[in-house]
Amino acid sequence: MIKLFNISKFYKPDIKALNMVNLHIKPGEFVSIVGQSGTGKTTIVKTLIGEEKVDQGKVIVGGWDITNIGQREIPILRRQIGVIFQDFKLLPKKTLLENVSFALQVCGQTSKKINYIVPQVMKIVGLEDKVHRYPQEISGGEQQRVAIARSLVHRPKILLADEPTGNLDSINAEEIIELLLKINKFGTTVVLVTHNRDIVNKLKKRVITIENGIIVGDQAVGKYIL
Repeated sequence: MIKLFNISKFYKPDIKALNMVNLHIKPGEFVSIVGQSGTGKTTIVKTLIGEEKVDQGKVIVGGWDITNIGQREIPILRRQIGVIFQDFKLLPKKTLLENVSFALQVCGQTSKKINYIVPQVMKIVGLEDKVHRYPQEISGGEQQRVAIARSLVHRPKILLADEPTGNLDSINAEEIIELLLKINKFGTTVVLVTHNRDIVNKLKKRVITIENGIIVGDQAVGKYIL
């Protein structure tokens, strides 16, 4: 599903964000990528969604070589990969329903298809009774659920979650992780980027540890070891 071959990414003047990284994530896996801030975790996410291009190596996503992906192809890639960030990136003047629908509208989907898909994803995240509220009228945990619903509208094969619990308390954080596990059980490959030790240790899933742009650990049933 995801294959990185000897990828390196450099930033001026002399920063090595990623240094000869090799990684293979299989379809249906749930993988945590852990490490301290500035170690290269988010750079991997940006590489997988075409936001950054590597300086060396090859990047394969779903059998597609995106190493030198063009700007016109990036929207197609991002319909195959759902992305969740620490900040929810919701539109404050739109209802929850409108926020999720917007992700389909910008791709030119018909009203019929939007009206079919959006209620389904809102039900998955448990917010089917709050679709007409605005972001400021719900909790941070619920806002992150809306962001997850939005990421699911294209039925992505891969879900990248970059510090999705960073702005949440422990109870809401656990609920978001449970939701990611539920989505994973549907067959979606989930890549969780986090520095939350407790969450990683409770998951008992595969853990990839990055330090200074290098993979220093890859445990099939892992713990946060830094």
